Amino acid sequence: MPIAVSSFVLDSFDEDPPFLEDPGVVYSRIHIEKTFRGDIEATSAVEMLSVRAENGGAGYVAVERISGSVHGHPGSFAILHAGTMAGETQWARWPIVPASGTGELARITGEARIEISAEGSHELHLDYELA
Repeated sequence: MPIAVSSFVLDSFDEDPPFLEDPGVVYSRIHIEKTFRGDIEATSAVEMLSVRAENGGAGYVAVERISGSVHGHPGSFAILHAGTMAGETQWARWPIVPASGTGELARITGEARIEISAEGSHELHLDYELA
């Protein structure tokens, strides 16, 4: 299975006012735009719902549309995000949404993950197949 690795930057991170608050817990919606450079040359738009607790717990779900190219194959596809954090414990899944691909990425399948370096830079690692 090929792996595409790209650094990315956040071009925008726009958080709406909380849509719900419980004592010590905030629920919010965030719109994010990114630019990828590397094996993935693309831009993306993300719509995220998040929950943050004062005690450090957090969770989120999001849909991200990546548009550009993967290893030179042009098109777009969607990734579904789900994750939780509690202190140093983290869990996340980022599968490619089935049948969401377009162009030469029309049959893309797989899963993504983010790796963060000690310096704080972020990379997207995409394990994928073009069936």
